[in-house]
Amino acid sequence: MGVSPCCDKVGLKKGPWTPEEDQKLLAYIEEHGHGSWRALPTKAGLQRCGKSCRLRWTNYLRPDIKRGKFSLQEEQTIIQLHALLGNRWSAIATHLPKRTDNEIKNYWNTHLKKRLAKMGIDPVRTSQRTMPYSPPSTVTPRTPPTSATWRNGRALALKPKPDLSENPSCVPTVH
Repeated sequence: MGVSPCCDKVGLKKGPWTPEEDQKLLAYIEEHGHGSWRALPTKAGLQRCGKSCRLRWTNYLRPDIKRGKFSLQEEQTIIQLHALLGNRWSAIATHLPKRTDNEIKNYWNTHLKKRLAKMGIDPVRTSQRTMPYSPPSTVTPRTPPTSATWRNGRALALKPKPDLSENPSCVPTVH
């Protein structure tokens, strides 16, 4: 009935990737593309499941991934979209080119959430009532999630991105 498992997990390596495994995956994808993630591990000579290869490529090895410090613009975008979408990291990532959903989630949990809390802003229930600024009209206060809220929020999140540089004073400065 459901989707079959990505692999039988017998004889597969788990845990941290080695530089040699990364090199095999990079070399294979460079030559053949990624195509079928289920078939890739055996074709590339890796003792990993397809899902593990896909996640390694998507979150760490893709050459277009932006690394390093988040800009103020990126922080403001994350704060605004989190107020609208909550923990929908993939939807938020569509507004931050070259950042992965996993990296954004980790940055929120280790940096932004704590900074907002220190400023007296509830990072879980960020809304107009608790924010010391007026968010742009494209961001609405967060409501309890329902499937309709998710669909509407996703539709809003996938609209063209507003230029936050036009009115930077409407977003809290997070240091």
